[in-house]
Amino acid sequence: MGSLKEICGGLPLHPLPENRGRKKEVPHVPVRTPNLTAQEEKLALQNALRYFPPDIHKELALEFADELKHYGHIYMYRFCPEIEMRAYPIEEYPCKTKPAAAIMHMIMNNLDPSVAQFPQELVTYGGNGQVFSNWAQFWLVMHYLSEMTEEQTLVMYSGHPLGLFPSHQYAPRLIITNGMVIPNYSSRNEYEKMFAMGVTMYGQMTAGSYCYIGPQGIVHGTVLTVLNAGRRYLGVEDLAGKVFVTSGLGGMSGAQAKAAVIAGCVGIIAEVNEAALLKRYNQGWLMEITDSLDHCIARLREARENKITLSLGYHGNVVDLWERLVYELDTTGEQLIDLGSDQTSCHNPFSGGYYPVQISFEEANQLMATNPGRFRALVQESLRRQVAAINKLSDKGMFFWDYGNAFLLEAQRAGADVKKTGANKTEFRYPSYVQHIMGDIFSLGFGPFRWVCTSGDPQDLAATDLIATSVLEDAIHQGVSAAVKQQYHDNIRWIREAGRHRLVVGSQARILYSDQKGRVSIAVAINRAIAEKRIKAPVVLSRDHHDVSGTDSPYRETSNIYDGSAFCADMAVQNFVGDAVRGATWVALHNGGGVGWGEVINGGFGLVLDGSAEAEERAKMMLSWDVSNGVARRCWSGNSNAYETICQAMEETCKLQVTLPHQVVDESILEQALHH
Repeated sequence: MGSLKEICGGLPLHPLPENRGRKKEVPHVPVRTPNLTAQEEKLALQNALRYFPPDIHKELALEFADELKHYGHIYMYRFCPEIEMRAYPIEEYPCKTKPAAAIMHMIMNNLDPSVAQFPQELVTYGGNGQVFSNWAQFWLVMHYLSEMTEEQTLVMYSGHPLGLFPSHQYAPRLIITNGMVIPNYSSRNEYEKMFAMGVTMYGQMTAGSYCYIGPQGIVHGTVLTVLNAGRRYLGVEDLAGKVFVTSGLGGMSGAQAKAAVIAGCVGIIAEVNEAALLKRYNQGWLMEITDSLDHCIARLREARENKITLSLGYHGNVVDLWERLVYELDTTGEQLIDLGSDQTSCHNPFSGGYYPVQISFEEANQLMATNPGRFRALVQESLRRQVAAINKLSDKGMFFWDYGNAFLLEAQRAGADVKKTGANKTEFRYPSYVQHIMGDIFSLGFGPFRWVCTSGDPQDLAATDLIATSVLEDAIHQGVSAAVKQQYHDNIRWIREAGRHRLVVGSQARILYSDQKGRVSIAVAINRAIAEKRIKAPVVLSRDHHDVSGTDSPYRETSNIYDGSAFCADMAVQNFVGDAVRGATWVALHNGGGVGWGEVINGGFGLVLDGSAEAEERAKMMLSWDVSNGVARRCWSGNSNAYETICQAMEETCKLQVTLPHQVVDESILEQALHH
């Protein structure tokens, strides 16, 4: 079975572990097709073998070459540990420092089969969001962490542990970069080759930064999105009887079913992968499942008419569902749905992120490996069909938004009718959820703050929930703006209902959308509770990279930046550096995440609260920067919410001085000057 002590002992070489290959009981990533040349294949094999001494190269070379041939990557299945992979209580990790043990806790949660999408390929979510590139890296990282002192920093290059380097106690214990490829070579084709050769990695967002907390990590944001879509598009606070249709239940998209129930609507979610569907159903995240479109439509009608809260998983292709809804509209005149979106992994459309409607799931997995050109053509035809159906339903009053998964971007590339006349290149026929909903929330400084109780004790999580609720209620009592007050009330409702909705999958974690003031106050209160022994063990603070400051992504997080800087990545890079110098325990900077490789730069952090005065000061300093950076940038781009928010922050913090923009009041002078 293995033990924590064993996995901290370095690579198991004498004797070599038995090569059990791929496990049948877990889902596996689709076969990759990197199209390596003979020389590149040789290099991939050579790169993999350099983790091992020469006396075992001959034995390992054969099986690594076989993996490369059959799966398009060398995962080193032989070295997949036999230990039950989960987030163990922090006290059980054999480490010299608590921060190192906390990082181990987070890594093992990302690889927990109940959390990870493809655990044996080290993919946490999104179809290709890697924790590491291969299992040798896992063993080495765990060993380094067990040896780490407060005067060392572990450096990670795209999954590869470069080593422990001397630093000091105030430096980060871990610095991660993933996919930092020279811009002119940051294409999908180049990525597939470089990943196969083991020299770069796609860390998604919180996969490669070790901060994923299961589908709960996005469910709160999805709830807020659906609630605010109801307010904006439908003009209602109560979503009872309103129908929301979408797709994807595999990784982060698994949150959609739970979000529909919490929001009180009728959620119909399509998923082609039966294993993913059953996983969410068995975890209690889906109320019902069916593989019949007839039953799906009948159940939709019943729930809609009787205003029954429902999450129904349809085992089938979402294009069939969209086209059936069009058929119902054409034959009965009845518009059955109110809201629509899509959460397939369209950032990775030709390697298992999107399955074409024309063929079965099994046929698609085979075709993408044997004839990738044909598979690509089918995907693009399927996207055109999907958009055509969505357009017909939208013309009759259904409101659709892009969920930042590159759906509209890939649909545009496929030739679908998503163009918006007179728009800039980040705008389409339908808005992204950032442009219409979450962007305003980000500009107020609110984003997906989260924490993990490393004791693994649900009672500690319950204690932090009470602390967070009390902090937000106190903030409301002291007086806040109407916009902030609504967000606080939404968050208090979220926290109070969290236990009832069984949101925890994996580590004892909670996510909460909060602003700068709320994040700092919650962190300080939790840290003091640890000092007073009301919480048994350290707590890791983090956030999704999808946040106020963490991500520059012109088709998602910064899609509502209209001053021409949406394609610039200064904010995310500055955030990574700023968090590192202000007290973060670890920091990460990634190429790709959400909308795909080469489309985004994003970063995240982990901060360990241990009850010390030093931890409190780190939290105050780092969390304030982590929010203010993005609010200041959004203010400079012309966002009025961000302007008011950063001005308020400057009033409260005398050391904060931000350059404020002056608005051009009379725009006619621009035309006059240009045509002078």
